[in-house]
Amino acid sequence: MALTLERGVARPLQAQLADTLRAAALSGALPAGLTLPGSRTLAAELGVTRGVVANAYAELVADGTLEATVGRGTRVSAGAAQASSAGGGAPGWFVTPPAAPVDGPDRAAGIHFRVGVATTATLDTRAWRQAWAAAARATVSGDYGDPAGEPEVRAALAAFVARSRGLSAPPERVLVTAGSLQALNLILRLLPPQSGVLFEATGYRAARQAILDAGHVPVPLEQDADGPVVSADTPPARLAYMTPSHGFPLGGRMSVPRRLALLEWAARHDALIVEDDYDSEFRYGASPLPTLAGLDPQGNRVLYLGTLSKVLTPGVRTGFLIGPPALMPALVRARTLLDSGHPLPVQHALLHLLRTGEVDRHIRRTRRWHAGVRAVLTRVLEPLAPLATLGGIEAGLHVCLFLSPPLDARDVAAELSRRGVFVSTLDTYTFAGRVPNALLLGYGGLTMHAAETGARAIARVVAGQ
Repeated sequence: MALTLERGVARPLQAQLADTLRAAALSGALPAGLTLPGSRTLAAELGVTRGVVANAYAELVADGTLEATVGRGTRVSAGAAQASSAGGGAPGWFVTPPAAPVDGPDRAAGIHFRVGVATTATLDTRAWRQAWAAAARATVSGDYGDPAGEPEVRAALAAFVARSRGLSAPPERVLVTAGSLQALNLILRLLPPQSGVLFEATGYRAARQAILDAGHVPVPLEQDADGPVVSADTPPARLAYMTPSHGFPLGGRMSVPRRLALLEWAARHDALIVEDDYDSEFRYGASPLPTLAGLDPQGNRVLYLGTLSKVLTPGVRTGFLIGPPALMPALVRARTLLDSGHPLPVQHALLHLLRTGEVDRHIRRTRRWHAGVRAVLTRVLEPLAPLATLGGIEAGLHVCLFLSPPLDARDVAAELSRRGVFVSTLDTYTFAGRVPNALLLGYGGLTMHAAETGARAIARVVAGQ
């Protein structure tokens, strides 16, 4: 190995040599048992006196890095490298967490009915480039910016939600986030330790894991065709997490009476509600139901989560939270301590897309695209009834195909994977009660052709062909 000593510096040469040899032995670069050059030989190679090398060797023998034996020279000690290996491990108290409950990238060739992805085929690339050009022309700031989001962006998002969902809120109640999952994590920081959180018994895996990782306790809530069941027997909790517009993953829409019952529950137990409105922009022949936040009479119970990940692309990693005025300072504080706010170039590009109306135009194009894909799935899969029945087709970017006995969703999914069609079951989405016997079919990233090919394969397997 090359040894370099710096002359003319404060640290003595023998100390520099000792430090270099010690580091090499601890890292394994000088393996255990290796015999080092004699002090005369090494001194000649380094151009130093023999005393420099002898003193460095003596220091390393004294601390156990080296061992010297008469007649055998100076060797690297057997335990020197082990200290380095032990130091690279985790502390004894560390418990390795389970893998994040999210789907990885598609690696196997075939048709993937994945949830949580969106098409970019409808993206106007010219408008997209113009937005980023506008961001590049913006003044480069030497500061972090507003941790809640730039005022102009918050105002544009407030206007977007007002026209798309009929929810009116001033910009001061809008917080720009890195997606809905980050928004949920910010909210969970506000709760007392080990708070109970009402959660759909078959629900969003990543949200449930975020609740657990924050030290809180998910409380299962049964579901039926009208969404989560809320009654006088629903237990108290600090928070309820809901996906009312298009339940994830079962796909049901929470009826207005259920929404009002949930708000009544929250008032009775002094609780908050998280309304994750993640794909409400995509509706097909069904009139939109009012948001929970819009139905909240005092405006102090519901935290509304929206995202541009499904509207544009998950690559922008941008969502927003509309919260009660009393909670906004604490939420902005949490965002400040987490990462000081959203990247300014991303905000500037999205502001251009919002102000020019491109987001609205893109939603209209994308809604037509997804409606076509959904129509293909419906045409191919609806005739399978009563063997299989589609659910959650009124909105969103996924459907559930509920199977009748003796069909088993896991067996059907396994057979489909052998044929190059990949679907999910609801086993990993259900944490209480019976697992629904259904296939989860995300179609946001599929073309009409791919959806039809995959749906026909599903139909053949369901029919036993």
